[in-house]
Amino acid sequence: MQLHSFFNSSTSYRVRIALALKGLAYDTLPVNIRVGEHRAADYVANVNPSATVPALIDGDFRLGQSLAIIDYLDQTYPEPRLIPLEPAVRARVLELSTLIACDIHPVNNLRVLRYLETELQVTPQQKTAWYRHWVAQGMAGVERLLERSNHGPWCLGAQPTLADVSLVPQIANALRMDCDLSAYPRSLAVYEHASAHPAFAAAEPQRQPDYVA
Repeated sequence: MQLHSFFNSSTSYRVRIALALKGLAYDTLPVNIRVGEHRAADYVANVNPSATVPALIDGDFRLGQSLAIIDYLDQTYPEPRLIPLEPAVRARVLELSTLIACDIHPVNNLRVLRYLETELQVTPQQKTAWYRHWVAQGMAGVERLLERSNHGPWCLGAQPTLADVSLVPQIANALRMDCDLSAYPRSLAVYEHASAHPAFAAAEPQRQPDYVA
């Protein structure tokens, strides 16, 4: 199994966590999105038509998009399951995960931030304000969902799920961007708990072979 990944990509981070939780061995194939390697013709044609990371190769099967990859891993390597089977629990996990993956991440990823700078000519201060605004909007929703769920040490119970796999990279990115997360104590408690777990620790950006300080 191979994973095309960038160390600081939160979507790649999600898949690395899932692979580590499932104990699946894989080779990392770094793709430097800062210099546009994800847009190289060969990569788009032969690895990931969406011109993004991550991309998983499992035998002859190739797949992009982190949530699709994790769902594939759950179906193919079901232990431990990250997207529960019981309908109500599954729906809660997907509710929280997609809030992060669809409402926070897309407006704050690298290509959007670069577009703000290069095409719209926003100032660094305006770009930072943009990032922090959408983090605050999204994390407030996450916090309310966690309050409703009466979560345990993880987002939704006693075991990590896709919700935790999605939340931890988002918080890591927010901390890297100096966002004030003090208003989200439940989210931070999950993050701290997860950070002590070997699978989450192994997936951290600074532990990846392409890491650059």
